Amino acid sequence: MISRKSIAFAIIILCSFKLSAQQGVNEISFGKGLLNYVAADSSFSVKFAPRFQVRYYGTSDFSDDGLAPVDHDFLVRRSRFKFDGWVVHPSIGYKMEFGLSNNDMSGANAFTKNSPRYILDAVIKWKFAPGFELWAGQTKLPGNVERVISSANLQLVDRSLLNSKFNIDRDLGIQLRHTSKLGGQFISKEKFAISQGEGRNIATGNEGGLQYTGRVELFPLGSFTKKGEYMGSSTVREEKLKIMAAYTYDFNADASKTRSNMGDYMFLMDGSLHQTNITTQFIDLVVKYEGFSLMAEYADRSATKPIAMELDGTETGDIVTVGSAFNMAAGYFISEKIEVAGRYTALNYADVTGTSPVTMYTLGLNKFVVGHKLKVQGDISYSTKNGESDAIIFRTGFELHF
Repeated sequence: MISRKSIAFAIIILCSFKLSAQQGVNEISFGKGLLNYVAADSSFSVKFAPRFQVRYYGTSDFSDDGLAPVDHDFLVRRSRFKFDGWVVHPSIGYKMEFGLSNNDMSGANAFTKNSPRYILDAVIKWKFAPGFELWAGQTKLPGNVERVISSANLQLVDRSLLNSKFNIDRDLGIQLRHTSKLGGQFISKEKFAISQGEGRNIATGNEGGLQYTGRVELFPLGSFTKKGEYMGSSTVREEKLKIMAAYTYDFNADASKTRSNMGDYMFLMDGSLHQTNITTQFIDLVVKYEGFSLMAEYADRSATKPIAMELDGTETGDIVTVGSAFNMAAGYFISEKIEVAGRYTALNYADVTGTSPVTMYTLGLNKFVVGHKLKVQGDISYSTKNGESDAIIFRTGFELHF
């Protein structure tokens, strides 16, 4: 359920923008924001684009007696208020995004001062020189492509197991981004981030070292249309073949969580934290041409001290999620607005985790009414654990994004 504070927060924001909209310029059409406002003196602009996702999950586990009865789960998976625009000059941009669903706000603990985690993004973006951009604040790190793709623009109902177990997520810090023209159509984009290393909405300071992330993206055939490399499916058709190949290296010094800046804190009996250096690497490939799209990812994570231990050498039970994973998804539009998509994911955990390898095969069908802004999706997955049948999962839902 959405809390009373969330509802009050939403009402205040909507009322304030109703008043301010009377003073500016509005160009409103579905899918381009509920409100587009430019100050009369051109001192700032803002676009307000709320969205939400409703989901159904049906899961049936395999057992010695066959498939178990289906567990049903209905939920508002995401409910977001997003604001972006510029201040003073178009070269100084910003983005704010707030999450209002249970999933968006969950994860409160002592390090967030036990407050709901409303804030997803709060970042300023300054284009201070040709080809250069400096970001400061809380936002997504330049990790695997599937994670950086907005949850509003996913090809299947939700992201893969690779992403849920090995991704690096939002954090607070600075990012430097640069675009290079290498001759002809060839373009490269370089991204470097220094962040706190403990995830979003941390309010009590840093518990270990900092997190350092570097990413290089290569576009041998030129840029994608409308940043299509970070959009699931070929809702925007590429008339010519487009390719992105990328590599990310992430080092989290003295990390105290089980999944770099994600997962659970690794507490010791005396209240202190187990700390270890964690390295995460990604290799990504995105290919699009007309109604066809392909995305492939490889992830690898290692840690210097993956097993959390007390000072006397006793294991605490916490283990860093180390190992590797592969994920590949492809889709093709069989008509103008209907797409068939499939995905294969394999997780291979390191022996130290004691976790069996997992594979998942997913087949999906999408109906895009207005691109990703209004769509209905459904998919079915079959998973195995250690080579044996594990579960069948059916998911469906819709997205509404102003």
